[in-house]
Amino acid sequence: MSEQALSRDRVIRTLPLTHWNQPHHDSGALASLEQGNVLFLPHLSFTLMPEELKLLDPALVAPKRKNITFDPQHNRVRGLARQQYAQQVTDLLSRYYQHCLQLIDALLPEYRHAVHSPSNTLRLHPVSTWRSKSSWRKDDSRLHVDAFPSRPIHGERILRIFNNINPHGENREWRVGEPFPVLAQRFMPHLSGYSPLSSWFQQRIGMTKSLRSRYDHMMLQLHDAMKADRKYQEQGPQVTLSLPPGSSWICFADQTPHAAMSGQFMLEQTFLLPVSAMLNPQNSPLAVLEKLMQQPLL
Repeated sequence: MSEQALSRDRVIRTLPLTHWNQPHHDSGALASLEQGNVLFLPHLSFTLMPEELKLLDPALVAPKRKNITFDPQHNRVRGLARQQYAQQVTDLLSRYYQHCLQLIDALLPEYRHAVHSPSNTLRLHPVSTWRSKSSWRKDDSRLHVDAFPSRPIHGERILRIFNNINPHGENREWRVGEPFPVLAQRFMPHLSGYSPLSSWFQQRIGMTKSLRSRYDHMMLQLHDAMKADRKYQEQGPQVTLSLPPGSSWICFADQTPHAAMSGQFMLEQTFLLPVSAMLNPQNSPLAVLEKLMQQPLL
């Protein structure tokens, strides 16, 4: 595993927050996030209530589902195998969503009125379990940037807030890769061209919820090219992060190359953010790819 040209200080910015609504006046945090770094909050824990500890059971996840998901806008849980726990899971994930809103208010107030389409997940399986059962394309222990196959986002950002809720002291181990502009330039020659006809057909038969833009196509191609390149996975620039129980971390998952190597029991909150709401839109994957390709992608 190579760590050339990367260091922990290059990819992670540690912040001292201990409460989800604690104001933190550090403009550098937002700039660092938009540059593709991970914001690490080692003392920002999310405490489960005693009766919620029984929810930390992989048997609660429906067969063939990776995680339990929650849509806070419609108060809807999916992927739950035991419906008798639906209300408790809903309450847990709703509370986590509210905590994440408080964190954005306190740490990233510039985004508060722009984030939208929230969803979150309760991740109960050990990383080793879903890694052994997944295809290479779905194996998130391989370095990748996030892209949605069925839900085109047309250049919007994927902002994610994670929390390790493991009750047994087990760290979440991550790998984090090189800056997005370097990554995109590295893989650009391996990405296939975009077909408007194919995009139309995929929407027509229900493979996608809307037309897949040239941008969405390129991001999916990048996601797959990274995961398929075994040499890059083993030797590409990367650093290892140990994320202990009781810690939180934030990144733009469409920009920060990442891979989950081990761990169990985690909460994850996702928001979409328009590029126009960024402090520096030129840091967005959309702007980087358009510059490299010398053409608009939307």
